[in-house]
Amino acid sequence: MKHPISRRNFLAAAPLAAPLANSALAADTPLPAETGGKPAILGGSKAFTGTFPGWPVYDQTEEKALVDTLRTGKWYRGSGQTVGKFEQAYAQLTGSKNCLATANGTSALFTSLNALGVEPGDEVIVPPYTFVATINVVLRQHALPVFVDTDLETFQMDARKVEAAITPQTRAIMPVHLGGSVCDLDALLAIAAKHKIPLIEDACQAHLAEWKGRKVGTYGQAGCFSFQASKNLNSGEGGAILTDDEELRERCYAFHNNGSGLKYIGTSFSYNSSGANLRMTEFQGALLLAQMTRIEAQARTRTENARYLTSLLKDIPGILPARMYDGCTRNAYHLYMFRYDKTRFANAPRSVFLKALSAEGIPAASGYTPLNTQPFLKNVLASRGYKKLFPEKVLAEWQERNRCPVNDRLCDEAVWFSQTMLLSPRSAMDQIADAVRKIQANASALPRA
Repeated sequence: MKHPISRRNFLAAAPLAAPLANSALAADTPLPAETGGKPAILGGSKAFTGTFPGWPVYDQTEEKALVDTLRTGKWYRGSGQTVGKFEQAYAQLTGSKNCLATANGTSALFTSLNALGVEPGDEVIVPPYTFVATINVVLRQHALPVFVDTDLETFQMDARKVEAAITPQTRAIMPVHLGGSVCDLDALLAIAAKHKIPLIEDACQAHLAEWKGRKVGTYGQAGCFSFQASKNLNSGEGGAILTDDEELRERCYAFHNNGSGLKYIGTSFSYNSSGANLRMTEFQGALLLAQMTRIEAQARTRTENARYLTSLLKDIPGILPARMYDGCTRNAYHLYMFRYDKTRFANAPRSVFLKALSAEGIPAASGYTPLNTQPFLKNVLASRGYKKLFPEKVLAEWQERNRCPVNDRLCDEAVWFSQTMLLSPRSAMDQIADAVRKIQANASALPRA
């Protein structure tokens, strides 16, 4: 398999280089690196001999929150108050007028599409470099995902190519703030306004990220977040929708509550619309309120370490850290992403580079595969339902229309470090850079098998 490590497997596995941590900075202080020595994969000493922080970080704050919720006997939002308190706190943190908590990030996206009227036969513009949930929610609406190629330097959807993808059937534009960085919001918002198309921000990886000093998730008609176990704000599963539109919030609430509106949770069997049960539990809300006591400090640590690591890696030929758009005034660094140019490493394949890093004690992943070429999409478009919804010509031309050659290249070059690695002491960033330099200096000798 070309890309054997999935995003979630990588993000789940990376912290297990150390025991699970209960403190904010649980990494052992690494020993000095063997700068310029023999790579560990060739028998040298490891560049990094410490342990990266485990995830999640928790202590008695989370324990008390869960026990207190348990003792109330009110475990779902219809009878409890904790989810509502989290919604208020997260809205205040992000500067949004409204926050609706959901069961997970996928539920937040799914709810938003429904509330904004995306229906069977519509088209939704999406990036090809993202987690599959961004696409699955479009397919669950029996709509057609239309992929816009990636900006190679930023890893984000290329806003310059969006307008050409719009048709009379386009019902929403759904960019992703990939890895915690921010897509080109100014350009995308201008296009959405020009064509009167709703913009949904998939901010599932971008907690506290900012565009021109304002939190992401507050720019589009809706902004969607995930609190899944790998995320920078974590409750195992969980999600949220931000919106300043009161009517949209009501429609979202109704959909996530089986079609029953804001005033009727648990008290009425009258329904305003179709819907699903996508509610957050009181336990999730309690965990999130506890985790929010750490989120700002953790974010500052990630930012400081990421900036320092970039200052080291950008000077290594063939290592190209992801560029941020000028409007991105804060990167959440859910992922630290860079491109690997094998021509500057004696043509050693990326898989060899990743193995060499692992031998140095540094876990890394190859990132996403191209979503637009996944076999399941071909099966969906060939299904009986899609053949009924879309003209034969549209389905026949879909593959050619959705080619993303830049993204194909990115998927061959990308390397990721997890957010937990950025919670390490600053010395760990030196160790990472030393490992890369050591690997490069000995690239021609690396085992290719």
